[in-house]
Amino acid sequence: MFDIDIWQEIFSTIRKNKLRTFLTGFSVAWGIFMLMVLLGSGNGLQNGVRSQFSDNAENIMWMWTGETSIPYKGYKEGREIRFNNEDYDYLVGKAEGVDKVSARFYLRGDITYSYGKEYGSFTTSTCYPALADMEKIKISSGRFINDLDMMDYRKVVVIGDDIRKALFKEVDPLGKYINIGNVPFMVVGVSYDPRSRDNRQAYMPFTTAQRIYGGGNRVHTFAITTEMVKTTEEAEAIGENIRQQMASRHSFDPTDQKAMGSFNMLTEYMRTMKIFQAIKMFVWIIGIGTLIAGIVGVSNIMLILVKERTREIGIRKALGASPASVIGLILLESILITTIAGYIGLVLGVGLMEGFNYALEQMMASGSGEQIFFMNPTVDFGTAVAATLILILSGALAGYIPARKAAKVKPIEALHDE
Repeated sequence: MFDIDIWQEIFSTIRKNKLRTFLTGFSVAWGIFMLMVLLGSGNGLQNGVRSQFSDNAENIMWMWTGETSIPYKGYKEGREIRFNNEDYDYLVGKAEGVDKVSARFYLRGDITYSYGKEYGSFTTSTCYPALADMEKIKISSGRFINDLDMMDYRKVVVIGDDIRKALFKEVDPLGKYINIGNVPFMVVGVSYDPRSRDNRQAYMPFTTAQRIYGGGNRVHTFAITTEMVKTTEEAEAIGENIRQQMASRHSFDPTDQKAMGSFNMLTEYMRTMKIFQAIKMFVWIIGIGTLIAGIVGVSNIMLILVKERTREIGIRKALGASPASVIGLILLESILITTIAGYIGLVLGVGLMEGFNYALEQMMASGSGEQIFFMNPTVDFGTAVAATLILILSGALAGYIPARKAAKVKPIEALHDE
């Protein structure tokens, strides 16, 4: 029940000890403020690093070949390993742990692109349709390469937005023909990513490139997506299994890193996320430790308060006050101080992170924040609710020990206390 007399007494006590109450509340506010700042900063760093992985599928893996450096089954070292179209068919249909596959045949160096009187040298990537999902290619107009383009060896191309600007200016490029080298290709799509440097890159069907540019059966690299797993060990096992399969097909030692190189994004992603989980746990430990220091200060102040009010508590009990009412009085005062001070610290901490996030968004919007590895350093609603519950519980704990001490005061002893 709400008792106005109890609240009047609590506020009266606070007014009589303004400096002590302020210092006590400040320690709690500082603890929750630092917790919010640390959590927000940890989230900002994690989001920034995660965004660097967002340009590709988290479970993507690249493979390329080189020369053997270890003798194997009668073969000498120095033998060149070459991927081929049969490897693509195997990876798509039979390889274990593989989801999607795209092959690439390199067109050496930049190739001259021209349309009318405009021309320029740009990079060309030959690929399968699956690459759009694997590398998260953003299409601003038109479409990406499809299966019919692959089957019919169509001379079609998807150009980056920088190529569109250089060759077409303000003209819509869709359906227009451009010369790539001396071969005409029809533009079927335009890709654009504001955070990527691939806007100077074009994409053409792998099969078309092989036929036109004399690729024969050659594949230079593979991009594949693997099965999604939950642990780093499982991700490494999938990568090692794929290496074993390719080593068996091309007769080289699976441990020979120079015969076939690979990079497993999923392994690196999971390792990085593990690091951030550890950082977040460390932040919680530091923040809660700081908060506990403030709560201990509150508890000590309440103990002093109980000592000062020993005679008053004794009179209350002599007049019939129950131990529960005495405990409730001390707990309410403790919870009030910690909750109000902590909420102020919570608001200031969240506000600071929101302001910092706004400044970062403005930098990104102006184009000056492309290399910032810090994004959205805010604290989510669930964390704020958890912090509020921590405040209320901490206030109760801070006042419980002094309250128990006050409840045990005997009226006769209290009346004799000086």
